[in-house]
Amino acid sequence: MTIGTEHEFSINDPGFNPLPVSDTILKTICGSYNSEILFGDIRLGKELQKTVIEMVPRNHAESIAVLEGQLVRGIRKFSHVFRDRYQLLGLGMHPTLQLNETAVWDHDEGEYYEAYDRLFNIRQHGWLNIQALQVNLSYSGAKDLVLSYNRIRSLLPYLIAVTAASPIVEGKSTGTADNRLLYYRENQKEIPLICNRIIPKKIGSVRDYRREQEEIFFGLRANDAAILCEEWVNSGGVIIRFSRKCLEIKALDEQESIRSDMAVCAFIRSLLRCGSLPVETDQDGLLALTEEAIQRGTAGLRPELQQLYSRAWDHATAEERLYLPFIRDRIGHGSLAELVRDRFGREGQIVPILSDLADSLKTNRPYRR
Repeated sequence: MTIGTEHEFSINDPGFNPLPVSDTILKTICGSYNSEILFGDIRLGKELQKTVIEMVPRNHAESIAVLEGQLVRGIRKFSHVFRDRYQLLGLGMHPTLQLNETAVWDHDEGEYYEAYDRLFNIRQHGWLNIQALQVNLSYSGAKDLVLSYNRIRSLLPYLIAVTAASPIVEGKSTGTADNRLLYYRENQKEIPLICNRIIPKKIGSVRDYRREQEEIFFGLRANDAAILCEEWVNSGGVIIRFSRKCLEIKALDEQESIRSDMAVCAFIRSLLRCGSLPVETDQDGLLALTEEAIQRGTAGLRPELQQLYSRAWDHATAEERLYLPFIRDRIGHGSLAELVRDRFGREGQIVPILSDLADSLKTNRPYRR
């Protein structure tokens, strides 16, 4: 199973104030406002909001270490080119950003953004202040696709708990571990099927998925937004990208380091090898678990996560076992959201925390309490 990842990092000045300059960065490198460019071992790309830049490894890989190497070299190259001008940060949301501090990409693909804005009003945190870790997993055929899709669907609450990383909004600790998903699941509420409260329905066949996709398209056409009728418009926690022959997991907050992101990938892939897992499959049950994960991170699902970790370890490759202890630490000590929230509660200062998180990204060392 090959794996690919997509990473969204906020762009900041040295004091960790968000900067809407993704277009400036891309133009500085290539001389024009390209939406995606090759940059050594990675691809740099724009996102909707100009305060975020996307990094994608140049090549998918079967080896997580190979994937990690591409990304680490890309971040080092970025730091070498821009020195201290910009500080990049993981996390699921920028913790201090006010909406008037960001801007929408305005150089190409404006027709898509105009359609989204008309339907959903993109001037909100659910569009302009979210940063995801996206994990793409290949599939070998229709049977494998359906099995993997349903397995990932049942794992989503637990993956959300482990990766929760957005506890602070506009400088205030909200008490919620994953604010990104709170905003994300509401950002297209006018057509609820698009996100479907993050947890998609179980499917029995590829035809089932295509039928649900067509229902989304019907809703878009009814609102004069046929331009959005593409496979990527589905915003569920996991979707199928037939054109890329992969599953995309979209429900995860970006983490603070590439090593942390890769550990999440190792956890997912090892769990997909298990013959059976002690997880919920009922839709209402999964929605309830997801709410617990969003609100509390790992704290509300620790016994279940410990069981899953044990199963993952048993089915992991030697390479994956190099990464899995990080997941064990997050299960035992708390998600990044819990660690950041607790420290912010003790110290009351956000900049020292963000400085440490930026160092985690530069050095590829996971943040620990």
